[in-house]
Amino acid sequence: MTSPAQPLRLLEVIETTILPLTERGVAAGNKVFGAAILRKADLSLVVAETNNELENPLWHGEVHTLKRFYELGEKPDARELIFLSTHEPCTMCMSAITWAGFDNFYYFFSHEDSRDAFAIPHDLKILKEVFGLEPGGYHRQNAFWHSHAIADLIEAEGEPLRTALLEQSARIRAAYDRLSLSYQVGKADNSIPLR
Repeated sequence: MTSPAQPLRLLEVIETTILPLTERGVAAGNKVFGAAILRKADLSLVVAETNNELENPLWHGEVHTLKRFYELGEKPDARELIFLSTHEPCTMCMSAITWAGFDNFYYFFSHEDSRDAFAIPHDLKILKEVFGLEPGGYHRQNAFWHSHAIADLIEAEGEPLRTALLEQSARIRAAYDRLSLSYQVGKADNSIPLR
């Protein structure tokens, strides 16, 4: 499957739309995960959201985005859309994306990043304990969807765009590093079951 998404637009949505939502969410005590839905045809934004586990532990960034998507009056068919996630979705979120009918998802940070850089190991622990899979053990290309790491899309770009995308990626990573530190400092005070 050829990727309809352009890494420049995906990074722009993360940096200018999802990141500000996540900053507010983390300030309230939520985790750093967010997502957006874009149209394949023109990469315009349909909806974006962030983690809202303080309201409901099921409102991971991806599931909360799907909730908001289904609250829209008229909405495009999921097969005409791109699902963008800041972090590689957990098994619950992958299942939600599947049940919602999306044929793709794109992610910026990997499961290993969530565990190692963000000190949120739950995705990989559930993957291992419940499903018996190691990191990356799920089928990234399957009958339902194809998943894409934005880092791979960036590596496939030519210069000078590749260097510009890597610089933008570094800015996004630095912003999420700050948010992660803020979340880690305050997480003992929140009521999220898996902190």
